Amino acid sequence: MSPADLTAELEHLHAAAFGWALSCCGWDRTAAEDVLQASYLKLLDGRARFDGRSSFRTFVFGVIARTAREARRRSALRRWLPLASLVLGPEAVDGRPDPATTFARADETARLVRALGRLSARQRQVLHLVFYEDLTIAEAAAVAGVSVGTARTHYERAKAALKKLLENERE
Repeated sequence: MSPADLTAELEHLHAAAFGWALSCCGWDRTAAEDVLQASYLKLLDGRARFDGRSSFRTFVFGVIARTAREARRRSALRRWLPLASLVLGPEAVDGRPDPATTFARADETARLVRALGRLSARQRQVLHLVFYEDLTIAEAAAVAGVSVGTARTHYERAKAALKKLLENERE
C-alpha cells in the first residue's frame, strides 16, 4: 500500500478509529488521542504493516488495541514503581533482578520454549496470536486463514497439550 493510499485509508477510518481508541482507553479522551497518534505513527513509519490477511479496518483496530495495552502497561509501571521501591527496597527495583529470580525465570522460559516446540505449527501460531498478540480466536482465524471452528480447535488442543507437556516435564 502506498503512503498516499495509507493516508487516505486512515483518513477514511479516522472517526471509527478514534471511537475504538476511546473504548480501548476507558473513554479517556486524552489517552485515546495519544494512543491513536502512536498507532498512526506505527502505521505510517512501517512498524505496523498491513499484509492483507484481514480487512484494513480490522488491522488498524488491532494496532490501536495493542498500542492501548502497551500504554496501560507503561502507565501501571510508572504508578507502581515508587511503591515497589518502598516495599521491596531500592535494590529490588533498580532494574537488575536478583540472581535467583533470573535463574528461575530462565528455567521456566526454557521449559515453555521446549513445550511450545513440541506443538504443531498451526497450534503454536494460534496460541501466539491469541496470547501474545491479544487477538480473539476469530481474529486469529482470519490471520491464520482458517475457519473460526478450526482455530478454536487448534487453540483448545494446544492449551491442553501445553499443560500436559509442562506437567510431565515437572515430574
